[in-house]
Amino acid sequence: MRYYGALEAGGTKMVLSRLDGQGNMLERTSMPTDTPETTLPAIIEWFLEHPVDALGIGSFGPVDLHPDSPTFGYITSTPKLAWRNAPLMPVLRDALSVPVGLDTDVNAAAVAEAALGAARGLDSCLYVTVGTGIGGGLIIGGKPVHGLTHPELGHQLLKPHRHDPLPRGVCPYHEGCLEGLAAGPSLQMRWQMPGHQIPQDHAAWEIEADYLAQMCHNALMSFSPEKIILGGGVMQQDFLIPMIRERTVRLLGGYLDIPQVRSGLDEIIVPPGLGVNSGVMGAWILAKQAVGETVA
Repeated sequence: MRYYGALEAGGTKMVLSRLDGQGNMLERTSMPTDTPETTLPAIIEWFLEHPVDALGIGSFGPVDLHPDSPTFGYITSTPKLAWRNAPLMPVLRDALSVPVGLDTDVNAAAVAEAALGAARGLDSCLYVTVGTGIGGGLIIGGKPVHGLTHPELGHQLLKPHRHDPLPRGVCPYHEGCLEGLAAGPSLQMRWQMPGHQIPQDHAAWEIEADYLAQMCHNALMSFSPEKIILGGGVMQQDFLIPMIRERTVRLLGGYLDIPQVRSGLDEIIVPPGLGVNSGVMGAWILAKQAVGETVA
């Protein structure tokens, strides 16, 4: 019997799991994302105590995903400075001596949603996580998009909302990008409270819905995904997705004259089918792929 390791490498915490071949969770733990010098040995120790035959990693990024690159598997120009140029995948691969599958955290979640969740049976989907940061994993033709690097959906530039008291956003790289305007830290900075404490009738959510609707509009026009799946901590507000759908329809302005838009995008802009488990199941799939196995 094979055992599969799944590492959800996030900027705030690392979630480590051990699963069987059917995707059943056997063990799971989490630890803060400290420095690489502290965190990587702790990850190695846990997987040595819970042995696996393959490891799948869905990591925060940017990540070098090109196998022929000398820095393949490194986290590269991340705003989390301690992890800049950290050799995440090579260190774990060499220490554990098992095959390793690697992708971004959001590509891994998109893979899982396409195989097992809200986009099952479809050719394309976009998975977007809205939390401490914003990232998007894109599936086209049944495969995650990599290309020059990999999609960085959170750093697309948006039109500031006319009532936004923080129109420049908080991104250290770009003024007015999606992550800087709509991720958790911008809610905290703009309103002096975390998103989960902001009342439903607060003006914050009109602004948040506008930014996420601009992203959905851009995605529909650019990639034409069959599903846009919105996950992450900020999206735990149940009322937010209907607001985003309504605003996206208005932004589209009748240009996409198709039944799915005319009916309000209810079947297009959706929550994750796997709930909070999209990431771990995506890493599990990456581990299986690393040993030549597929998911039915």
